[in-house]
Formats: sequence, structure tokens, C-alpha cells
Amino acid sequence: MRSHRRPRLLAPLMLAPLIAGCYASGGGDDSGAGGDGGGDGSRLRVALAFPPAEGLSPYGADATLLSRLAVTEGLTALDANGSAAPALAESWRQDGEKTWEFTLRDATFQDGSEVTPAAVADSLTHATDAKPAPAALAGVTLTAEAQGDRVVRITTAEPDPVLPLRLSSPSLAVLSAKAYGDKGRVDPVGTATGPFELTKVNGATSASLDRFDDYWGGRAQASGIDARFIADGTARANALRTGELDIAEAIPVAQAATLDEDTRRDTATTRTTSLLFNASSGTFKDAKLRAAARAAVDTSVFAKDVYEGYADPGAGIYGPAVTWAEGKRTAPVGRAEAKKPSGATIDLATYDNRPELPEVAQVVKQQLEKAGFKVKLTVREYSRLEGDALAGKFDAFVLARNTLVDTGDPVAVLASDYTCDGGYNIAQLCDKGVDRAVAEAEKTADTAKRQDAAMAAEARILGSDAVVPLVHQRIITGVGSSVQGVILDPYERTLVGTGTRR
Repeated sequence: MRSHRRPRLLAPLMLAPLIAGCYASGGGDDSGAGGDGGGDGSRLRVALAFPPAEGLSPYGADATLLSRLAVTEGLTALDANGSAAPALAESWRQDGEKTWEFTLRDATFQDGSEVTPAAVADSLTHATDAKPAPAALAGVTLTAEAQGDRVVRITTAEPDPVLPLRLSSPSLAVLSAKAYGDKGRVDPVGTATGPFELTKVNGATSASLDRFDDYWGGRAQASGIDARFIADGTARANALRTGELDIAEAIPVAQAATLDEDTRRDTATTRTTSLLFNASSGTFKDAKLRAAARAAVDTSVFAKDVYEGYADPGAGIYGPAVTWAEGKRTAPVGRAEAKKPSGATIDLATYDNRPELPEVAQVVKQQLEKAGFKVKLTVREYSRLEGDALAGKFDAFVLARNTLVDTGDPVAVLASDYTCDGGYNIAQLCDKGVDRAVAEAEKTADTAKRQDAAMAAEARILGSDAVVPLVHQRIITGVGSSVQGVILDPYERTLVGTGTRR
């Protein structure tokens, strides 16, 4: 029996892939930040590509929306090297194999209450009780309790060598007691700790945020944010070009040339676009047909033609932005022998929030049809597609997935996306060999050995032919010529901060 799937946006360790340009969220580190944030700066007009899918719950697809708008924070953040950095916790230490103690900084929730050890422990307990659990807690059981005036003591059922990194996940944001309502409802409006406070959410259309003047990291230089959720990439680019926006994320590559050079930024990311095959039902339950489909896909065309050079050819689950991966990559293990498709039918799906994906899917469709498959293509907006994808209603799915967004730990994406009980297992893969390899990686503490174990698990996953990596993306951010301090984050967790202004 499959566990429920955790919806998650498409989407280092102390292992830390060295990725330039990533900044821990929090006060003072943002480009251009000044002492107390200056006077009453102008409001920022920001467009995000994905509308809220779950009422801005931090436990689901909307967690990174909240972190990108600088609303929420966790005990830790990711620094420029992908290591755990201080956020609401100013320091931490390990006490034995299973227990860690986090010392809190002086901070205030946006509702005026203090960030106390009891409040943090309560917030983390709500996350552990969420059904289904956040992806960052996949396979992890933890308990949190207050200890004294400043310390939160967290104990895991099994040793967790990457717990400080895990706690940087946007889905483990710390919220005040007022955030938690009946029946598991969580409301981040006015209950978080970041430099910007949500004041109004207009469904899936827009949101208003005001500067939180008591932010522990100093007052933000912008007085607030007017956020719009615009799924159409061309519309985002047009709005930036006409001066309606200050910042537009995920500009389509086809629109990049329409922007002035000084208003576009491209950043190498840990996002991989892959073709996933449903390994549990339908046509691709047969490993030999998965092998035939994988062999039919020519991945060389996507980076050059579809992404127009704003991507690198697919090499594996981890791309070149994860700098240690290539030198440790090994050949796929256990691949089946391909057999002729003989007209086998495929329901292929993708979403249009990232405008390149429908084109990628169209090319995949043509390649599979040439090999002898019959293919039906479904394209919808992501929030209208996610539930069906997680329920295994498609035979194949083109997905853009940030492999390090959930925890920063490269093993975490393997557990959530490719194990039997994985919370984001769109491929519906359930392979004992893969599960054993991922479990081995999860329990490995040594940095180099954990990397080796992750790559051994990758080899088994690729050998199952449940996933075909197509390209490793660069993301294009549109930035108005008067805007400073935008955070260009390879992990795609942050976008604005205290120093972002115009």
C-alpha cells in the first residue's frame, strides 16, 4: 500500500556543493543591506510563477513561496556553500548521536509574541504531526522540547547527521501559536518571523506584504511587497518590460532576448528537468518498455534547442551545479533489456508554469512516437495537475525539480522522489534495491562517504529507467534597472531580503 504523496513545488549538506551566489536568508547578508534598512523605501512589485496550491500552508507546495517572499524562516538557513547557517538559531551543538541543542537568538514573531524555545518546539511538533509529513521529514522521526530560556533540544529516533541542514527546509518554518488552527490548518498571515509580513492573500491571484519593523535582522529597505502570481511566463516578461513589475522570476528562455541585458540575470541552479515513467502501473510497469522509451529519447537536443543555451545536457539526477557529483558518478545499475513498443499507449503530462516544459514534452512525444509508442499529451497549470501526477494517473511526466530545495541534502531528494514511501514519488518507483541504497546513504555521516553513497543510489535509480534526466537548468530572473539586492539563489529558496530595494 502506497503512502500518501506529499505535494511539492518543482522543486550540500555539510557535504556542501560549492555553488556561488547562494545566500542564507536572514538579516544583513543581502546585497546592499544597510544597518536598519533605511527610511520608508518603495514597495517592491514581484511576480512569482506559481500560484498558491494549498492555501499557503508551509507543509506543501507553497513553502518556497513563503521563503522566496521573505515571510518565513527556520532555525537554520543555507549559506553560499550549501552548509547549514544560523537563522532563528544562532548556534547549535550535538549531544550524542541522536540529540542536538539549538540556541535561539532574540527574535519576535510578527504577531508580537516572542520566539521562545517552547514556541519553536510547538511549531516543529505541528510539522511532525502534519499529514502527510513535509518532505524534509521523510523517514525521520523527531521530538522537540524546550530547555531553559534559550535552548531547543531536538532528538531523532535514529542518528541524523544532517539535522541542522534538514531544519533549513522552507517546510520547517517556525510560526507562532496563532498560526495553528483546527484540523491541521496553518495560517502564515502575521505569524511568521521574516522581514516581510503577509497582510492579505487574494486567493491564487496576489498577496500583500508589509515590512516587519521588529525583524531581528534589521528593518528591510523596501516598505513592503505587492506580489502577483502569474503562471504565464510571457505575461511576466511583458509586465517587467513595461515597468509594471520590479522583479519577475522564471523568465522563459524564449523571452530572454526581449529584455534589456541589464534587466536579466541567469543563474546556474540545482534544478533538473527530467522525464519520469510510472513504474507501478500502465505501460511503463514493464521495465523493458521503460528501457525502450529511455533509449528513444535523444537528450542532446533539449539544452541547445529548447533552452537556447540556458541549460546543460542531462547527466544524472544531479547536474553540474552540484560540483562534486560528476567526479563520483558511476554507470546505471540493473537496466532491463529494451523491447519493441509495438504501439503501446502513453499518457504524457506536464505543466505550463515553466513555459519550456510543454515544448520539452512535445519533443519527447515526437521521439517516443518515432520509436513506436502512441502518445497523448496533457498540459495544465501545475496546481491543477499535481494531484493527478502524485496519484500516478499518468504514464509519463516531464518535471522540473530542484534536487536540493527540500533540505539541501542530496540524499533527501532520492528518498522523497524514488523510494517506495517517498512523499513526492511521481515515478511511482518501488524497488527494494533502490530503497536499500537510499537507506545506506541516509545513515552515512562522513561527507565524502555520504556523497559516494548518494551516487551509488543514483546509479540504481537511473538503472531502473524510471527517470531520464533531460537538462540541468539555468534560471532567468527579470530585474528592473532601478532594483538592487535581489537574491539570485541556486536553490531557489530566496528571492528578496532586507537589502532588496528600488
